[in-house]
Amino acid sequence: MGKPECIAMDRHAVAILLTGYRLFLDPSSAGQPFGADAVLTGSEPTAIRRMTSEPMNDADIDADATDRMLLQRMAAGDRVALGILYRGYHGRLCRFLSRLTRRPDVIEEVINDCFWIAWQKAGNFHGDSRVSTWLMGIAYRCGLKALRQHGDEPVEESNLPELRTPAHDLDDDRELRDWLGKGLERLSADQRVVVELVYGVGHSLDEVAVIMQCPVGTVKARLFHARVKLRNVLPALAGEAPLHKENAP
Repeated sequence: MGKPECIAMDRHAVAILLTGYRLFLDPSSAGQPFGADAVLTGSEPTAIRRMTSEPMNDADIDADATDRMLLQRMAAGDRVALGILYRGYHGRLCRFLSRLTRRPDVIEEVINDCFWIAWQKAGNFHGDSRVSTWLMGIAYRCGLKALRQHGDEPVEESNLPELRTPAHDLDDDRELRDWLGKGLERLSADQRVVVELVYGVGHSLDEVAVIMQCPVGTVKARLFHARVKLRNVLPALAGEAPLHKENAP
């Protein structure tokens, strides 16, 4: 087997390459949207209970080891490794960034910028966090920069980026996602991001603090207020009485 093709690429070349990779994305790469049960019942997701002092499970360790290997190959100029990492994270990043902006053009631009930076900085990754935390942090900062440049003009619902879910998805599942989406729209951008990172992506509170570059206490406060608002908004959207409020952390 020959060596993987290694080549220096500028920003434009990376964008063209990623556009090609996008055509071959796995429809299930985004995973399943998080449910409302944990929010409405007040139960805490695994990510809240798993702080940095608790070791990762075997699946997390294996996934991070693979990502680190891909970064090492990218640092050596391997664009095949870039494509593998891109295909593995595009769905998650698309859904995550949709909590910041409703513009699909901005979302794709931010994802391209994120992987351009990852391509440039792969050799500077020292393993202080999971690769997923590092990438989400880059995407979050690129997203904030893009919003400052472009704003967040509303678009038609049909133009929103597709959340790539398996083909066997049922109408009831789509109705549930629409219901959750309407509830999330009532939150601030920071609250939506925290909810997605914790319940959707599965990051710990410490990891979310790294991604958003803020104290863990701020993350806890944003999550608390988001949960209180959702626990009152979601039942109302479903025509039911709001649930009781929970105590502040």
